[in-house]
Amino acid sequence: MTTHSSTASLRMAFTLGLAVMSPRLNATDSPQWRGPSRNGSAAETGLLPQWPQEGPKLAWKVAHCGSGYSTPAVAGDRIYLLGNEGLDNESVLALSVTDGSKVWSTRLGKVGKPDQKPSFPGSRSTPTVVGSALYALGSDGDLACLETATGAVRWRKNLSTEFAGKPGPWAYSESPLVDGNAVIVTPGGAEATVLALDATNGKVLWKFASPDGEEAGYASAIVVEAAGGKQIVQLLPKGLVGLDAGTGRLLWRWGKSVSKYGANIPSPLLADGLIYAAAAGTGGGAVRLTSGNAGATFDEVYFESKLPTAIGGTVKVGEYLYGTTAQALLCFEAATGKLKWEDRSIGASSLYHAGGLLFLHGENGTVALVEPSPEGYREKGRFTPPDAPAKASPMEKSWAYPVVANGHLYLRDQGTLWSYAVR
Repeated sequence: MTTHSSTASLRMAFTLGLAVMSPRLNATDSPQWRGPSRNGSAAETGLLPQWPQEGPKLAWKVAHCGSGYSTPAVAGDRIYLLGNEGLDNESVLALSVTDGSKVWSTRLGKVGKPDQKPSFPGSRSTPTVVGSALYALGSDGDLACLETATGAVRWRKNLSTEFAGKPGPWAYSESPLVDGNAVIVTPGGAEATVLALDATNGKVLWKFASPDGEEAGYASAIVVEAAGGKQIVQLLPKGLVGLDAGTGRLLWRWGKSVSKYGANIPSPLLADGLIYAAAAGTGGGAVRLTSGNAGATFDEVYFESKLPTAIGGTVKVGEYLYGTTAQALLCFEAATGKLKWEDRSIGASSLYHAGGLLFLHGENGTVALVEPSPEGYREKGRFTPPDAPAKASPMEKSWAYPVVANGHLYLRDQGTLWSYAVR
């Protein structure tokens, strides 16, 4: 039997290990999904305010990342992402930021839901790097904690087999959330719709079981400090939920942000006390969390069918939110939902905000630089990365998000990764 003192000693040893073995981290790393703060924004400085006609300078290009749609994480001198070779091998890869060369690769498992329709099987999740630990979720539910230095496995779980998980038709897609000593993932199903595991050893901390056992969606959870406490906010197939971060207890549910196509994909965004959530074919809107005699709850602030709902998410700059629909880039007031402008730009895109600029990676493969302004669309350059891989079908798009870290723009499209110097 493990005593309280020995458990504390193990935890202290793990913490010291993080300090001793952590990779070199930079202030402008992007160590997880949607950047340092999980909101699509980074505090970069000194970036090019405008691109040459041919685009920024290409630092390097590699074509050995495996297939899939995983957005890279960048920490210190490493790039981490998921890739698959065929349908039997999905792995975490560590690459050098210097030239994209492979440092190590660790297999997670098989590709999930290979018979999905429409058919886009492949890796999806972005790894989360915390100190010397990396947390990655494979599309078949294989969750692992790895050593960033070597790729060695500290512990692993499978969401489907160990927690009766129920992934959606397009397999597991979320990126693990690390909150203190808890790793938050969404197995789906009636046993552990949302799950918190101990980051040091993978032991269960709490489970939230949705009353109707809904499957996992495709969004990634965020942490929200509001209404007198800390909450885990996640977009599930039947709406946005707020869970007590310490126990997993359901605090509230908002059912409007539900995709009519059964694909709740964009991650929720915390913006000035509001939480923006959107779903394809339905619309986007915001709620404000409140507290009362009955505990934490919410007030709906607005919901509009024409607000951004595309896969590429939404970012906040000043008092405004920016995101895309299937056709255009939109700017609207974060507090009210009032539309300021829309422009066809490069169409549906994934967004990243860094150095006061918007970086757009279009689903059509085009990349654009935009100066955010409520006055109108201000494009500062666009280009198409060279030698992009062929798509398996006309329905397949360039879905990986752009990342800006330490003066470089990283773009991933299936097995190809480009690094551009943008400082």
